Amino acid sequence: MRVLFIFLDGIGLGENDPAINPLARAKMPHLNALLDGRSLIKNSAPFVGEQATLLAIDPAVGVSGLPQSATGQGILVTGINIPAELGYHYGPKPNPEVAAFLEDGTLFSRFAKAGMKTTLLNAYPPRYFDGIDSGKRLYSSIPLAVTNAGLPLFRHEDLFAGRALSADFTGAGWRTMLGFPDSPAMEPHQAGHKLAALAKEYDFSLFEYWASDYAGHKQQMETAVGLMETFDSVLGGLMEEMKDDELLILITSDHGNMEDLSTRKHTSANVPALVIGDKTARDEFTRDMKDLTDIAPAIWQTVMG
Repeated sequence: MRVLFIFLDGIGLGENDPAINPLARAKMPHLNALLDGRSLIKNSAPFVGEQATLLAIDPAVGVSGLPQSATGQGILVTGINIPAELGYHYGPKPNPEVAAFLEDGTLFSRFAKAGMKTTLLNAYPPRYFDGIDSGKRLYSSIPLAVTNAGLPLFRHEDLFAGRALSADFTGAGWRTMLGFPDSPAMEPHQAGHKLAALAKEYDFSLFEYWASDYAGHKQQMETAVGLMETFDSVLGGLMEEMKDDELLILITSDHGNMEDLSTRKHTSANVPALVIGDKTARDEFTRDMKDLTDIAPAIWQTVMG
């Protein structure tokens, strides 16, 4: 079975308080329908429905301190309790100690070695690669795992050719912020259809939605609500393509942040593990799932059977 992993950066399961939690304020009808009227908040988990399963899982993995991006994302693509190995959470970008865990043994490298098709579906602009090449920018954990596996990151040519998606799903940011006025643009709903079509070309694919973490750190309620409503429209388009049992969708995060805009910092909240697709596959995928270390093994088992 194919797996599409949608990584929502910095999304925890927070309180049902629209004053501080954009996920309690945003209009997300497609997600609400999957959860039988529930929202993506703390008191909605655990839930098992006709199309989706929602669990609350621990991003701290037994290590004191607030979860951080580099180690959290590293856990998600390796299944290794990196903070326990190092004795600390670390982020946002991997230091040499964290990076060592991403050299081999990630989902991307393991699937590639097994002859399976795997990719990161985000397209990156030229300035991103210029920053990497100049040493002014470091890879975050997920693209580092991809490149270490010998896989290419998608570029602007891939976005224009329809082989990848922009980080905002729609391509609007490429036109307004990145200097590509002719960049392909689409409505969020259409982007959901495109995401499904791309995911079905791979055994395991991952899409990274990092803007949610940025909005959380900036405490931008209006922006955060807009981001989640865009994501919900994408989810609606994606669900229209779920007409068979060959694709399982996982939506999870590395740490809490955006669910509590009363603080700029990460939070200690559990994160959602929202799994969409065939119920038998969902039940197996989420069996005994408790924290971030359980994600990578579940993905591997689902794809490899």
